[in-house]
Amino acid sequence: MWKELTSVLREQSGIDVLTRAAPDVQKARSVASFSIGDADFLLDGQSHRILSGAIHYFRVHPEQWADRIRKARLMGLNAIETYVAWNVHEPRKGQWDAAGWNDLGRFLDLVAEEGMHAIVRPGPYICAEWHNGGLPVWLTSIPGIRLRSSDPRYLAEVTQYLRRVYAIVAPRQIDQGGNVILVQIENEYGAYGADRDYLRELVDATRAAGITVPLTTVDQPVHDHLANGTLPGLHATGSFGSRAAERLATLREHQATGPLMCSEFWDGWFDWWGGHHHTTSASAAASELDDLLSAGASVNVYMFHGGTNFGLTNGANDKGRYLPIVTSYDYDAPLDEAGHPTEKYWALREVLAKYTEVPDEVPPGPVEASVFTVELSGTGDQQWSSAADSAAHVEPPTFEELDHTGALVVYEAELPDDAFRHGGPALFEVDEVRDHAWVSVDGRPVGTMSRTLHQRALAIPQGTRLRLLVEEQGRVNYDHRIGERKGLIGNARLDGRPVTGWSATPIDLASVARAAAESTGHGAGRARFVGPVALRGEFDLDAPHDLFLDTEAWGKGYAFVNGLFLGRYWSNGPQRTLYVPAPATRQGRNVIVVVELEQLGEATARFAPYPVLGGLEQ
Repeated sequence: MWKELTSVLREQSGIDVLTRAAPDVQKARSVASFSIGDADFLLDGQSHRILSGAIHYFRVHPEQWADRIRKARLMGLNAIETYVAWNVHEPRKGQWDAAGWNDLGRFLDLVAEEGMHAIVRPGPYICAEWHNGGLPVWLTSIPGIRLRSSDPRYLAEVTQYLRRVYAIVAPRQIDQGGNVILVQIENEYGAYGADRDYLRELVDATRAAGITVPLTTVDQPVHDHLANGTLPGLHATGSFGSRAAERLATLREHQATGPLMCSEFWDGWFDWWGGHHHTTSASAAASELDDLLSAGASVNVYMFHGGTNFGLTNGANDKGRYLPIVTSYDYDAPLDEAGHPTEKYWALREVLAKYTEVPDEVPPGPVEASVFTVELSGTGDQQWSSAADSAAHVEPPTFEELDHTGALVVYEAELPDDAFRHGGPALFEVDEVRDHAWVSVDGRPVGTMSRTLHQRALAIPQGTRLRLLVEEQGRVNYDHRIGERKGLIGNARLDGRPVTGWSATPIDLASVARAAAESTGHGAGRARFVGPVALRGEFDLDAPHDLFLDTEAWGKGYAFVNGLFLGRYWSNGPQRTLYVPAPATRQGRNVIVVVELEQLGEATARFAPYPVLGGLEQ
């Protein structure tokens, strides 16, 4: 997906600006020192407080990086923190990509050009409500591999990954004339394991790759987490969003000397499909930040700007119930998903002004986006029949066995002749559906099976051919479910008898969207379409600008504008609009493609003036 995003950017700009070498900003900067003193961070030997904000470059259109970074400085911050998502840089083993959307070097250089420091957190595990916690599917699919451990197979891949990341980061360190002041080892590891050999290997790989700045760890301020998640020589920091005095006291018990730092100050929260939109009080967040800074601590605001889970990059949680994360990662942050300052921005800025010099310049407020409608026409029903182009499997293969990193696979099988010997419907069962399946018999829809609802069985009518369209809704990003298999898992049975002879066809959504965009379309004027179906429409703009695509009248599916995969939509809510970044649009003709899996109550694309991310918990 990320290479496709890069190619779109090149086409829109007309030049290969995103893959050329990043400007050598280090030459214009003097070498400085950054270290950890007895009580403070030290910049050239002088006491220094870190006031940082989190921006994930892979969640923001590259042409908007500079704008978001500048607005962080205008709020009073002096540093930018980012995770590095391994799975966007190496979605396939050995195919490393650090250009376009993945140009970490360019992002760090833009931070430097704004006169700000940078903090890099390369994981390899990042959580971040991101697909698979940032770990590539090819890695987590290795049979028997022990993730986040000193397993030699895992460490061999991690070490190679870190070398590639640090080849970008090392020359940008502050003692090399750059702006990187801290690098984090792993991420909240104390909540997962206690393999100190693993942490030592990460430290050794980091130092061997030329990283000389101080190394940190982060854990929630819980005693066993802090005890298990760090090593002597690593500077422990905390992640929390409230009760600062209490959390810092716990952190101090485990970090006897040096500066206290909350390297994830949670100022908002994320959303999942079927839930409500999470917000937090701006005044409460400001008060908590004031408490933190008044105690002399440093901070990284998580998130300063959340951005978007474009494409299929959203993660999921499963603590007994599977909950996939929505497309928006607005996070109720100081800068909203479209990059506009919120009430929280001004509240935190006012607090920061008590502790640092805040620029007089202020960013502009939000403006209404264009409001218009686009009629959609069908481009052919997406039956995605697998009968002619897939080998037979005794049991339904997983996405991993098919080497498929997309969202959809069609499974089909002939039903046993005697399955309906009792004359009525028969019960179809599977060990587990990951994560959502639409079931039909002889082309007739008969129902759905949902992992979130713990549905593993469905009564089906008499017929000869069973078909399931299975969607991977997001890979779990937390705890020990990272790396789990997707698709139809385990045995499939009908009336207690095995169903065998399966065919399975992976669906390439990008190819479907490209074909739809190039289609002349048919069915124009139809009020409704039943999925799966791909639709397209065209609209003209006087100039590129942000848009908000209203999906409220649609069922479940995916949307693209000018080839940019905006992400998922679902009537299950809470999210009702998809953000279309201005650089993805263009002056003149624009093309929208919608891939609907259920049904469109209205074959019209409507664009709203503002984002609608869902109702709030009362």
